[in-house]
Amino acid sequence: MSSPPAPSPNRHPRTVLDHRIETATGCSIETLWRHREAGLLDAPHSALADAHRDLVRAERDVIFHRARLTRLVSGEIPVDQALLARIERTVDQRAHAIDERDVEQAKAAAALEPIEAAAPRRAPRQVPTKDFAALLAIAQGAKLHENLLTHRLAVATPSRTRISYAQLQRLQASGLVDRDTSHPVHAGQPVTLTDAGWAVLAAPRPSGPPGTTPSPRPASAPAPAHLRR
Repeated sequence: MSSPPAPSPNRHPRTVLDHRIETATGCSIETLWRHREAGLLDAPHSALADAHRDLVRAERDVIFHRARLTRLVSGEIPVDQALLARIERTVDQRAHAIDERDVEQAKAAAALEPIEAAAPRRAPRQVPTKDFAALLAIAQGAKLHENLLTHRLAVATPSRTRISYAQLQRLQASGLVDRDTSHPVHAGQPVTLTDAGWAVLAAPRPSGPPGTTPSPRPASAPAPAHLRR
């Protein structure tokens, strides 16, 4: 069985460390990879970029074997002893891929820790009231589901707060939430708050008319510390 192709810098599966890396480095994963290829990173950030690439490859292997297993049990293939043997092999291969992913994840986390420790602390951002309500609902548990008939995506929460897929994408792009893509959407992908999302909930809310967004405080944007001088 051939392994999936290596991820490109512009398209790769998300990992559980992506938001932490982007927060600590102050740039996107894609930018970090481009800087690594251009030789612009210092030693700690170069080590982090390399470790993250290895983690992405391992994550892609997990996704590859999950997709293969899903196809085998989908009912498309006649059930016989040969199919059962293939399923058993694929389960073993996926378990091995998960173990490898966990090893690479631990390595990437270890490379990230000193960078996080040196990163300046940022004040929690303020978000619109509607997004704040969505974060509160997600904090209680949420899943992204796909309707098998209509293929429409919807977020289900215990409080029944309405969260559109577009709003979820915006919150995820802002680094406030993340979803576990190791689960298929028809079964429900868990949606959770990131550290930045929890920080927003923990921050004091300014007084003002409902639905308003507080004006952002002016702040200077220092140059990224990870780039070589």
